[in-house]
Amino acid sequence: MATLVAQARRASGLSQAEVARRAGTSRPTLSAYEGGSRNPTLDTLERVLAANGQHLVAVPDPVFTRHRDRRGKPFYVPDQLPRLPIEAALGTIVLPPHVDWSPAGRPRNLAERSERLLTYQVVLAEGSPQDIQRWVDGALLVDCWADLHLPAAIRHAWQPLVDRARGGVTG
Repeated sequence: MATLVAQARRASGLSQAEVARRAGTSRPTLSAYEGGSRNPTLDTLERVLAANGQHLVAVPDPVFTRHRDRRGKPFYVPDQLPRLPIEAALGTIVLPPHVDWSPAGRPRNLAERSERLLTYQVVLAEGSPQDIQRWVDGALLVDCWADLHLPAAIRHAWQPLVDRARGGVTG
């Protein structure tokens, strides 16, 4: 909770005093929330977030199903497409060795479509559910779906999610 309150204030660029004033609380109380020595009620948390120009959103956790390709190698498919914050969806990342067997530590700039295509191909084939949630954005995946080179089993298993995102249009 403390991290959420502190991140919200830093993202807004406001001082503790200004957020406290807008939220109807004191600066020492806000500081205690940010430091983790006190926890706000849900109502207070909503007021503090609103003072920072933010709000709470409940996002369902995806449920992953384990599949196997024709060679028996496992891969995972969620029941809903993951969405990432824009900084993560278009950031520069380094995939861990269990996902990417190419030269270790090679940065991948997801803002570059060609890099994103290669990254998504590797993550969908080699990644764990956590890897998929960390590096694959559903909207960007749908956008580049036709250009991804995926094994048939992986493409077939993910296709219903892509179709649903497109409103039932296949491709």
